[in-house]
Amino acid sequence: MPTRNVNLTPDQDAFVERMVKAGKYQNASEAIRDALRGLQQRWKEDELKLTLLRRQIKAGVDALDQGAFTEIDDADLDSSLDRLAESR
Repeated sequence: MPTRNVNLTPDQDAFVERMVKAGKYQNASEAIRDALRGLQQRWKEDELKLTLLRRQIKAGVDALDQGAFTEIDDADLDSSLDRLAESR
């Protein structure tokens, strides 16, 4: 298994040490590997969210291009937003 030297803040080091002493992990390496798995999962989720957001933006732009929108003047904006919130 590859070896890396990692610099931790005192708080991070204390947290890892507490997790090991509490029996959550056998050693610091195991704790750090678990933390990296969490980071990998978060990155995957963030990428998925961005992909979905881009699809929604494209669908919205396409709808605008097709004229599928309603214009609302400033005076009616608050009531329109209230109705939208109620429908959700």
